[in-house]
Amino acid sequence: MPLKAFLRYGPLMAEVTRHDDLAEFWALTGDFFNADPVVHTVPIAAIDRRLNHADPDDEPPLLVSVTHDGVLVAAALRTPPWPLTLSGVAPEWAEVVAEALAGDVELPGANGPRESVEAFVVAWAARTGCSAREHMAQRLYELGDLVTPDVPGSARLATPDDLDLLSRWRTDFADEAGVHADEENSVERSRHMLEVGMAAGQGHVIWCQGDTPVAWAGVGAPVSGMSRIGPVYTPPEHRRHGYGAAVTAACASWAREKGAEHIVLYTDLANPTSNSIYQRIGFQPVVDSASFVFTPAGG
Repeated sequence: MPLKAFLRYGPLMAEVTRHDDLAEFWALTGDFFNADPVVHTVPIAAIDRRLNHADPDDEPPLLVSVTHDGVLVAAALRTPPWPLTLSGVAPEWAEVVAEALAGDVELPGANGPRESVEAFVVAWAARTGCSAREHMAQRLYELGDLVTPDVPGSARLATPDDLDLLSRWRTDFADEAGVHADEENSVERSRHMLEVGMAAGQGHVIWCQGDTPVAWAGVGAPVSGMSRIGPVYTPPEHRRHGYGAAVTAACASWAREKGAEHIVLYTDLANPTSNSIYQRIGFQPVVDSASFVFTPAGG
């Protein structure tokens, strides 16, 4: 059964609900998230994958909604092993969500639009004693008019025969980005995640120079009219030839052919090269985001 709590927000009360049924949570929050599928790309894709392409290894999600005067005003979720996603929590509701979760929930971190995440981090640290550090500053982009770069080579869609190669590349990408460096067997985990993604209809595009694969990008099947590109990876020995831009554009074309109206991706703001590359092929900034990592009190 859902767990409800009533918390004071200014002079009025907010009702905070912890849900234990993902379908019920989506029935409540679907319209809320779908009102802006670009900003809410992460929760929409995460919920769709778990509802329609469940993986036996999935751990139970953390699902929270906030209503005020009977109106849904905020929603947050965490699908382990990922951090709490706060795209659905405006800064003024961050403290309410932190108050509702503090005490019986451990979080590895939080991500989402910068203002919301920073408000939540302050409230979370005050209530739990955790320390927090910013792991990555990001920017969300949406594709406007695609500008296909003139780069030698050609694109092809990956098949299961490419899983060994893509597993290594996904692991290398994660090591560079610090995404899951703490996993003991990241190559095995990468292969599993790729298999789950392919089963869910994701596209994985490889850019080849002759017969040699030189870059790779993944993209989600359209959900709520939205597809998100990522990861995008070029091995060090093949960089500075435009392959990353070329494979990203090929992914965008694949998503458009599949019916995506909104094509989005995240960039690391510490990498000015990738940010400029994506803008040159037609991606436009939407919102700045941040990812924070928490360290438990006494840790």
